[in-house]
Amino acid sequence: MKIKLSDVGKRFNREWIFRHADLAFESGKAYAITGPNGSGKSTFLQTIAGLLLPSEGTVEYQKNGSLIEPEKMHHQLSFSAPYVELIEEMTLLEFLHFHKCFKPFMDVFNPEKIIETIGLTAAANKQILAFSSGMKQRVKLAQAIFCATPILLLDEPCSNLDSAGIELYHSLIESHCKNRLLIVCSNDKVEYSFCDEVIEIERFGPLSPSE
Repeated sequence: MKIKLSDVGKRFNREWIFRHADLAFESGKAYAITGPNGSGKSTFLQTIAGLLLPSEGTVEYQKNGSLIEPEKMHHQLSFSAPYVELIEEMTLLEFLHFHKCFKPFMDVFNPEKIIETIGLTAAANKQILAFSSGMKQRVKLAQAIFCATPILLLDEPCSNLDSAGIELYHSLIESHCKNRLLIVCSNDKVEYSFCDEVIEIERFGPLSPSE
């Protein structure tokens, strides 16, 4: 898989968040998008994912050298972020079974195995609304990492995780993400220490409206 950005920019009203981004991301590598809070990292990642349309430039997706239409990319990527909501009225087991109807998990993993792997077996039949913030973040990571997708996009993946949760995160990355195209959006090095390339969002800083 390959994602190619050509002169990509995004603005809201007259304010540019970033501009003139020319980048290529390829399978088998891990990339970090870094920068201070409010610098546009999440907007940048959502634009890469196709969740937001660029205001200028193009985002292309390729598989085996052939272009994939953006509206079909949801089959190829999974996305996790603190602001992505879970269906909290469901139990954890119900949620994962529901999720796999839309995006299958890796062959060796079913919902029960995933729950065991992330250390939430005792909470399998509890409603997610009763979970702590750290437990919810484990679920968000699991529903993304265990999807059978070649592209994985993670925004602030260790939000609300304690030391054990952070250790679990690194274990999951090491075990299940080596051959994928992985992009981590963060300003905390513990979340992206394994990445092959670090891209500072401020490289593509906004221009004033008059320019």
